[in-house]
Amino acid sequence: VSKELLDIKNTVSFIKAVLLDAEQKQHQNNELREWLKQIKRIFSDAEDVIDDFECEGLRKQVASGSKRKKVRLFLSPSSNPLIYGGRMAHQIKDIKEKFDKVAETRDKFGLQIIDSDNRVVQRRETHSHVNDSDVIGREHDKQKIVKLLLGDGDGDDKSLSVIAIVGIGGMGKTTLAKTVFNDKSVVESFPLKMWVCVSNDFELKNLLVKIINSTPKQNHHENIKNFDMEQLQNHLRNALAGQKFLLVLDDVWNEDRVMW
Repeated sequence: VSKELLDIKNTVSFIKAVLLDAEQKQHQNNELREWLKQIKRIFSDAEDVIDDFECEGLRKQVASGSKRKKVRLFLSPSSNPLIYGGRMAHQIKDIKEKFDKVAETRDKFGLQIIDSDNRVVQRRETHSHVNDSDVIGREHDKQKIVKLLLGDGDGDDKSLSVIAIVGIGGMGKTTLAKTVFNDKSVVESFPLKMWVCVSNDFELKNLLVKIINSTPKQNHHENIKNFDMEQLQNHLRNALAGQKFLLVLDDVWNEDRVMW
């Protein structure tokens, strides 16, 4: 299984490099757009299998220090070595066949391999507007996120919830976020909604300015760019005070937990 899984990882890395080119060309080619949808579905399955395999490894590490845990894990169908190995082998074979079939048509679109680590990209500023033609097939995902946002409908809930939509470029994360942002029930539930494009240039002070400027105009200040961090935080705190709000941070690349 390990060798086959490595093959899947290598294939995923290769397809990722091609996807960068496909993402840029899809708007001029409807057939390419459909090809991307197929690839994304297979990607999702592949990532699930890879995650499952890695989680199984972690479970074994945790179980190694406890005989009781060892027994419980072995009795679990998903952790029985024979059952688990057979299931994984079947899933990997199925995914590889799907990848190979779809990858055969890559040359048809003239896609090039782009190294995402070495390229410099001028990223577009995103916005919250969404076209109906872009959201086909995302209703199920949208409803799951809307349900998480709205919770049990208790208007007295003052907790802060964070929902992350993650994935490789071209998977439709921004489009999905837009459909949630503009959903009728979400609009009715959040009196204040803010959409901020973060992008590669992550700087906390600039981000705070963007968030403040995405609130109603009465909260804006002509000299806001001259504010220090404490002034910005106080200004934003006053702008949000007593309000139920939804803040979408789109195109986030920075993964430094200290910064967040």
